[in-house]
Amino acid sequence: MLVTVLVVVGVVAGVTGVAIGLLALRNARGAVEECLDVLARRSAVEGVVDTKAIRDVAVYRYDALEEMTGRLSFSVALINSLGDGIVLTSINGRTETRTYVRPVRGGKGQQQLSPEEEQAVRAARLGLGPEIEASLASGGSWLRPGSR
Repeated sequence: MLVTVLVVVGVVAGVTGVAIGLLALRNARGAVEECLDVLARRSAVEGVVDTKAIRDVAVYRYDALEEMTGRLSFSVALINSLGDGIVLTSINGRTETRTYVRPVRGGKGQQQLSPEEEQAVRAARLGLGPEIEASLASGGSWLRPGSR
């Protein structure tokens, strides 16, 4: 009896999982088709669009270390229309500079991004670059999640 119940529960769970997977696949296909439609309309207006070309750039300057002021550290996001690219970060101190690069896919870091790197990527995706530090100086709220 217990084995029969477990088999039935397993079959129901499996069927439910397949149904959820099919629904997610249908939603993903719809999103892809919507993006392709947007690109097609855009290319009709602007001509051929190279989706892999870097088009969104933003620089976020900040003081990474208490010993160094003047916002000499920075993160630069270089993103294409698909949200793929890199974020390049330079942490500048008195005696050394460290430089990092992290890949970005679909607007998200493939590795954990620092808050400053996330802000640079967000600004690039929103088309607010490359001079985003001016927005910060005026107290722009676009950097906070949920502000747009």
